[in-house]
Amino acid sequence: MRAVDVIKKKRFGGELDEAELAGFVRAATDGSWPDYQLSALLMAVCFQGMTPAETANYTRLMTRSGKVLDLSDIPGVKVDKHSTGGVGDKISLILAPLAAACGVVVPMMSGRGLGHTGGTLDKLESIPGFRVNLSEAEFRTVLQKVGIGMIGQTAEVAPSDKKLYALRDVTGTVECVPLITGSILSKKLAEGISALVMDVKCGKGAFMKNRKDAKILAEMIVRVGTLNGLKVEAVITSMEAPLGRAVGNTLEVVESIETLQGKGPKDIEELSVVLTAAMVRLAGKAATDEAAAVLVRQALASGAALEKFRQMVSAQGGDPKIVENFTLLPTAPDRSAIVADAAGFIGGMDAEAVGIAAMHLGAGREKSEDKVDHAVGVMVRKKPGEAVAKGEPVFEIHHRGGKGLQAAEWLLKGAYIVGATAPTLDPLVLEVVT
Repeated sequence: MRAVDVIKKKRFGGELDEAELAGFVRAATDGSWPDYQLSALLMAVCFQGMTPAETANYTRLMTRSGKVLDLSDIPGVKVDKHSTGGVGDKISLILAPLAAACGVVVPMMSGRGLGHTGGTLDKLESIPGFRVNLSEAEFRTVLQKVGIGMIGQTAEVAPSDKKLYALRDVTGTVECVPLITGSILSKKLAEGISALVMDVKCGKGAFMKNRKDAKILAEMIVRVGTLNGLKVEAVITSMEAPLGRAVGNTLEVVESIETLQGKGPKDIEELSVVLTAAMVRLAGKAATDEAAAVLVRQALASGAALEKFRQMVSAQGGDPKIVENFTLLPTAPDRSAIVADAAGFIGGMDAEAVGIAAMHLGAGREKSEDKVDHAVGVMVRKKPGEAVAKGEPVFEIHHRGGKGLQAAEWLLKGAYIVGATAPTLDPLVLEVVT
């Protein structure tokens, strides 16, 4: 099988068979095709797409390109949640302990932030001592002991995806539905889970800018996951404005803990409950979303979820005292504010601009090799729909000696509008795809 023949077949709209897809995935794993041929096929897929059956085969082969964990010796149903990425999206830090407190086992393999979207691993690594690079034996021990493990992708899990994602990032082929689907599901299938809840973000701060594209992606992920024997449900959620008020690693850890203490922003709590309830139902702990939500809210109110978070931090080498003492976390030394130039109501906010502003400060990466400053970020002091007085802070910037401050201020000044009347806001949860 020649690489050029496979590329030409897809370029002209052909459906690749299992042998052709296997050759492509194998080449991404062992380097038998040069990068320019791998990239050419990625671009052809971007233009021509893949059928659901083709995407299912591609996903399965990607999964099998590395090690697939067998967690059957750990009691309980294993369920994970994955987000397509957003600004201020710290839901995993809240949802995982919430689900574990309800009896769900949550093996969570997460990623790092790139561009304007934050990464769960970067947030966790702002906790002193927290280890995300656990061995398989350590991961199993944490799951058995606590019911949650939050780690990064290992070199043995879906190695073909690691190669292809790096190429997609530099060839403009990231926002391609079948490629996104294969990338997400191959890693999730390799985790050894039985069910998955997908949070597909939609709006200015998301990869999918409109609801139509978000639904296409959600439906593809649900269909392909099902074809590979996984229970999958997708929730399409709004990402027009940042989730919560904190954007930046330490700031988001603090907001996550405050939510587990019952003192977090309402949108963060609402989405955490919705997504966790779906996990609890898929794990068979409740028959309906309504009954599952009752269990989730009980775990939140009782402090059981907060205790699970503390146990997870301790089990993965972090300092559990951060739950009571936020000063143990990295703190940016400097502050600056963007104030409203008129009185009224915040009518809209550009989540992407806020995320890019935080990246300029050092909270995120423009390139994968960039270093992250866990302490810096942006606090949203006024969210859409809230009243604001002239001269009142809309954003509070946490920075280090002015690094990236000028670019962040310029972005944030244009990231919101003030109107005379309160706007009608879209619901946070737009649609559920099953």
